Amino acid sequence: MLSRSYFNLLNLDDCTTDRTRIPRVISMPGIIPDYETVAGGGGGGSPESDSSSSSPRAAVQERRVIVANQLPLKATQTKDSSWSFDWDKEALVLQLRDGFPSDADVIYVGCLPAEIPPSEQDEVAQLLLEKFKCVPTFLPTDLLNKFYHGFCKHYLWPLFHYMLPLTPNHGVRFDKATWQAYVSANKIFADKVMEVINPDEDFVWVHDYHLMILPTFLRKRYHRVKLGFFLHSLFPSSEIYRTLPVREEILRALLNCDLIGFQTFDYARHFLSCCSRMLGLEYQSKRGYIGLDYYGRTVGIKILPVGIHMGQIRSVMSSSETANKVRELKSKYNGKTVLLGVDDMDMFKGISLKFMAFGILLDENPTYRGKVVLVQIMNPPRSSGKDIQEVESEINRVANEINRKHGKPDYLPIVCVNAPMSFQEKVAYFAISECVVVNAVRDGMNLIPYKYTVSRQGSPELDKALGFEENSGPPKKSVIIVSEFIGCSPSLSGAIRVNPWDINSVADAMVSGITMSDSEKELRHDKHYKYIASHDVAYWAKSFDQDLERACGEHYSKRCWGIGFGLNSRVVALGPNFRKLSVEHIVSAYKETRSRLILLDYDGTMMPPDLVDKSPSGEVISLLNSLCNDPKNVVFIVSGRGKDSLGKWFSQCEKLGLSAEHGYFTRWSGILEWESCGLAVDLDWKKIVLPVMEHYTEATDGASIEHKESALVWHHQEADLDFGSWQAKELLDHLESVLANDPVVVKNGQQIVEVKPQGVSKGGVVKKIMETMRNTGKGADFVLCIGDDRSDEEMFEAIASSVADRSLPETAEVFACTVGQKPSMAKYYLDDTFEVIKMLQGISAASSAQQLIPKEPRNRVSFEGSV
Repeated sequence: MLSRSYFNLLNLDDCTTDRTRIPRVISMPGIIPDYETVAGGGGGGSPESDSSSSSPRAAVQERRVIVANQLPLKATQTKDSSWSFDWDKEALVLQLRDGFPSDADVIYVGCLPAEIPPSEQDEVAQLLLEKFKCVPTFLPTDLLNKFYHGFCKHYLWPLFHYMLPLTPNHGVRFDKATWQAYVSANKIFADKVMEVINPDEDFVWVHDYHLMILPTFLRKRYHRVKLGFFLHSLFPSSEIYRTLPVREEILRALLNCDLIGFQTFDYARHFLSCCSRMLGLEYQSKRGYIGLDYYGRTVGIKILPVGIHMGQIRSVMSSSETANKVRELKSKYNGKTVLLGVDDMDMFKGISLKFMAFGILLDENPTYRGKVVLVQIMNPPRSSGKDIQEVESEINRVANEINRKHGKPDYLPIVCVNAPMSFQEKVAYFAISECVVVNAVRDGMNLIPYKYTVSRQGSPELDKALGFEENSGPPKKSVIIVSEFIGCSPSLSGAIRVNPWDINSVADAMVSGITMSDSEKELRHDKHYKYIASHDVAYWAKSFDQDLERACGEHYSKRCWGIGFGLNSRVVALGPNFRKLSVEHIVSAYKETRSRLILLDYDGTMMPPDLVDKSPSGEVISLLNSLCNDPKNVVFIVSGRGKDSLGKWFSQCEKLGLSAEHGYFTRWSGILEWESCGLAVDLDWKKIVLPVMEHYTEATDGASIEHKESALVWHHQEADLDFGSWQAKELLDHLESVLANDPVVVKNGQQIVEVKPQGVSKGGVVKKIMETMRNTGKGADFVLCIGDDRSDEEMFEAIASSVADRSLPETAEVFACTVGQKPSMAKYYLDDTFEVIKMLQGISAASSAQQLIPKEPRNRVSFEGSV
């Protein structure tokens, strides 16, 4: 099955057309609409087919479909080989439902924690759906091993924790077979979601790094699916993430969500940096919300750490079993101070480093020998392999060494608990421990400090078990030593933060935790407890759910259609009035008009932005000459470039009008002289600006200065992306400050900072050209204006104002067109320079065809005398 190229696994032809689905509730009499009209989210048809669909607000209950690698269930097989299932109350995806409305319908999709024989899978699936509203994904054993143990745990997990496989003996390198398994497994999960989802109403929430490709499959099938993703793991820096051979596939899949959640700002910042460096996407922050514009869709970024389930832990604290275990542990460690660690058996948990630090504590503080114990609870590893064996051997070696050195018949300094342990037992250990040490070298959230803090808050049952009187409970105190490389660290402002690699400082932190005064411990505990109690799992889930609903609010106000193939599939979402410029449509209008104005930007419009040689090709020169030779046309290149460059490049286009430096210089044809805009311009400000720009150029490797007659431009496209942007912002602020009283404009463009005189703009020259045409009695009845950047928006604005004040005839055909699908004042767009050239060739061909038809001679319009 997996011998095929993974591209074959991405063939989604079986799900590109929506099945007709009848709405669950018909809220008014009439004809039941076709599903395509209601949902507006299916297949890859024309964007026009769903342009006017409105949000379906039928009186139905919106469901939440929670998708995770594992279902929140416990599975046991009885003696008669039948299966028994129950909720796993410790599973986060089960606990989060407390954040949803009480009447919310929640469906779970994921794997079972047991291998079900194929002959029993249908029966089990039916049982789980009816009893638990769970939809199991049954993965074949070989696929599961390659997907979970191969790609997820042995490749992706270490990489996300900053461990690069530099040698074959140091980690697992990328394997195409395990990647294919990862894609296949995500496709199976997506198929299961598609079986139960109603895309009009349901919200889908995908969890963690196991399913990062799944959003692409869902978005491919349902263009308006309400889709959120939360990464419980950390997200590495761009330097680490960019080593992934499939980095863009995963990044684009995440961007197919409406909302992406991260535990900390650092993780979100790393993700945004990857989007910027690899895809050229810039984020915007507005009223506290962070968003990325991705093909017309706004992808929200959510930063909120996960909390714990307060009700569950309080219930455990109140049980008699927990109290009995507390009495047992209190007796066992009577007279000793207990430091506690609770970690998975994992190479990133820093357990051996913790032991080494404790060894230093005993070496340097003889008084603590026999009085301080480090209890280390080790949860079973979530995977297996050579790395786990090496970690376990190292932990045992260090622990045995310290125990031999400092142990006594009645005293074991380090107590390792390897046996499986219930949550009740862990709460008992929390209750009797003076300090918890979480020393991971890298970790996602890690909720151990939260659970420890709540356990130390106590309950009547625990207080009694600890020997306190019923009416005079113990002081509420706790000490947390936490690694600064853990996701929960920023939220624990009262914790002792440590660098786990610096074992001497960790040892000092342990001493501080032991010797800290009770009043200080109480203050720190109170601070932590208030935060943890108010930011529990229900608060986290409710906040994410509300933001996901907000992020999906504009789904039905835009037209959507899919583009791309396989894992590059994405959805374009544009406003109802923002359409792709059709060659047939513009040619039809072109043929019916008699006085045409064609305004073209150059860089990024006629010339691809990634070319080093910016001079026009022979094809472009020929095309422009063809348009200029039509006596009904006035054609202008309106550019920010200098007049010398434009004059040289377009010397072969004698009838072409040129406007240089954003309209500061204009020339109506190649046989005429350049004229300035006519403004009284003082350029003394250049003496101030140039030294400032030179300073930033020297400080920014790759930056350069472009000298124009009317302007100075600082370029940073060759500099480091982030550093160049930071320096551009600093330069912009600097120049605005020193030029506050000068008649200039400081603008931040596409990787440039430009200073130019006030009153000079592309919009101004467009108005001047249209005014000149009107004054000659040949007002334009056809206007085509194409540009790609912010300065071109001034042209679109000038044309819009001319339409509004009726400077253009009411019957004029106006086509304002931007290059690229992005927010714009233009009503049309073309995808790239190739489509611009293709469109211009279409109207050029129409001109040539018209000129071949014999017609009565007409007087040609000339502007030479009017200039």
